[in-house]
Amino acid sequence: MPTVQIKNITFHPSIWPKMIGEVSRDARPGDLVQVIGKEGTPFGWGLWNPRSRMPLRIVSHSTGDLDESFFEQAIRRAADLRRNILNLDADTDSYRAIHGDADFLPGLVADKFADVLSVEITNLAAWKRLPEWLPILHECFDTRRVVVGVDEDLARIEGIPRGGVESDPVRGLKIREHGVRYEVDFSSGHKTGFFCDQRDNRRKFGALAKGRTVLDLCCYTGGFSIHAALSGAEEVTAVDLDETAVAMAKRNANLNQAKVRFTHADAFTWVRTMIENGRTWDLVMADPPKFIHGREDEKGQGKYADLNKLAVDLVSPGGLFVTCSCSGQLGADAFERIVITSAHRRDKRLQIFDRTGAGPDHPSLSNYPESRYLKAIWSRVL
Repeated sequence: MPTVQIKNITFHPSIWPKMIGEVSRDARPGDLVQVIGKEGTPFGWGLWNPRSRMPLRIVSHSTGDLDESFFEQAIRRAADLRRNILNLDADTDSYRAIHGDADFLPGLVADKFADVLSVEITNLAAWKRLPEWLPILHECFDTRRVVVGVDEDLARIEGIPRGGVESDPVRGLKIREHGVRYEVDFSSGHKTGFFCDQRDNRRKFGALAKGRTVLDLCCYTGGFSIHAALSGAEEVTAVDLDETAVAMAKRNANLNQAKVRFTHADAFTWVRTMIENGRTWDLVMADPPKFIHGREDEKGQGKYADLNKLAVDLVSPGGLFVTCSCSGQLGADAFERIVITSAHRRDKRLQIFDRTGAGPDHPSLSNYPESRYLKAIWSRVL
């Protein structure tokens, strides 16, 4: 069995190059390797790729024997959580099936959309094993077709060759979520095609919307807007810069006979115009795309500050404000500080009544805090 030594003891699954010690000659890119501590004693098991920015991804801290059957067990354990413990099939036919490191399957993110499995591969080890994993995934999640995505830049860095498991010829399909229907377009959708992580937050947002005027900033394909409209909002306005997403949002609204006014515009510019016009709404949602791409991304933090500073000005006195961040490199406490500071600079106070994150099908691992990437702050503006 090939071995890789680490210089310092850490229980974080991601091991940086500077933390790598001696590597046995038989360790090949994509191999399952035994991880050795600095004293030469067994420490765990991981997936190895010297070309990667993160060359070692630890999957187990067991000092006993471990083989490829570990990954089959991980898939079955992931399915058990979603289908038997959380009983997600009762409310939706679409959810996160495999959540990468948090399900002990680094490099693999998979969403179930009815009978389609949408897979995103981010490392060589997962790409090499996908042909063996796919039949197990289909069996466990009752899927028949697959759509596979590999980022070109990551493929070049990881040394992932072209080919492998081919996607089935499926362009899109319709899914259901808490009684709401959506179209998923795999040819143009972000990531795996649809953001399942906000499922519970969409329903929660809708429950607040009855009788209120609602603004949905960075609406993407309209999830929050449609839930608000179907829950009895007085009026709903939704804004996004992505023209393709707005077109999809309009189709989703029509699919549910939901009345939403969609606007194709840059949220920052549009909000400034609305402030100048003196417009306000009773319930405002800000759910921007990922702004932060590294730990020291000050520009990204500045974007969150600007958006929240502007958005809070659009909330009617005593109205409700919901703001989100999907940046894993921005911790929950840091995000909350940005939001609070932004409100205070506009001479507003936030009465925070809830803090939520991704749905339970996006578990976070206790030794991998970055897996808790989605944050949502729910408040009344005073």
